Amino acid sequence: MLYFIVNEKSKSGKGTRIWKELRTFLEKQNIPYEAWTTEYKNHAALLAKKICEKNDKDIRMVVIGGDGTINETINGITDFTNIRFGVIPNGSGNDFARGLKLSGTPLECLKRILNSTSEESIDLGQVTWDDTKKPYLFAISSGVGMDALVCKNTDTSRLKEFLNMLHLGKLSYLMITVYSLFSMTTSHMTARFDEQEPQDFPKLLFAASMNFHAEGGGVPMAPRATARDGKLSVCAVHNIPKWLTFFYLPILAAARHERLPGVRMIDCKTLELTLDSPMTLHADGEYLGDVTKVRYECLPGKLRILV
Repeated sequence: MLYFIVNEKSKSGKGTRIWKELRTFLEKQNIPYEAWTTEYKNHAALLAKKICEKNDKDIRMVVIGGDGTINETINGITDFTNIRFGVIPNGSGNDFARGLKLSGTPLECLKRILNSTSEESIDLGQVTWDDTKKPYLFAISSGVGMDALVCKNTDTSRLKEFLNMLHLGKLSYLMITVYSLFSMTTSHMTARFDEQEPQDFPKLLFAASMNFHAEGGGVPMAPRATARDGKLSVCAVHNIPKWLTFFYLPILAAARHERLPGVRMIDCKTLELTLDSPMTLHADGEYLGDVTKVRYECLPGKLRILV
């Protein structure tokens, strides 16, 4: 059975029109389905949990929305063994769809899901921090420092919504990135990759643990990252002046930053971070708090995707 989780407010309200078009198609084709519309933050997680409680051995859970709705949904799934996951992207960033190389109109995406005869499994990441006991899942990325602060500032900024209306959503990330860079403070980070000897990262600007290669609306933070290798790809930038970081941004956008001074790229299955002062933490663009201790783990092949 098809179960839809629909964010009608995604992409500045365009989700309503898209869902109407898709619902009309489903009904004309006499395709059985159930659907719920998100009404508030974290509602998608509750809906996903509700769907998991269905007495159905073939749950095809489809999200119509952006990366935030996808993140809420995977964090609401209580049993991944019975779920096949589909996405009809309709957000401002769409990094999840970009990582899976999904393309086409919403109707074309729906038809691909309906006609799917196979599936593939992708990795997910999980993060815990400070005194939290329940892991939080992410599909795209999680990080501390500047990229997380950008996510936090983007969530609270009206600029993103305004630029989305002008089809300039990606510009909001760039503008808020520049603001966040010059307003943030750095921290000293000690990191343990795969339980090896700790490594020091003085004056940390950010450390991004990537499952897919891009975040923030297509920024290729880890150009070689893949969600099919059982590892996270960590990009850490540290010990450089803030003004120099400003000039790094176009190089980062072109995915040519790996050999720049102060840039470290490391693949790992687990990662433990300790910061000497709190930094902002995000997962898939969702603000999780200001933290001093973080632990990451890759969950190989956790999510089955309809292809």
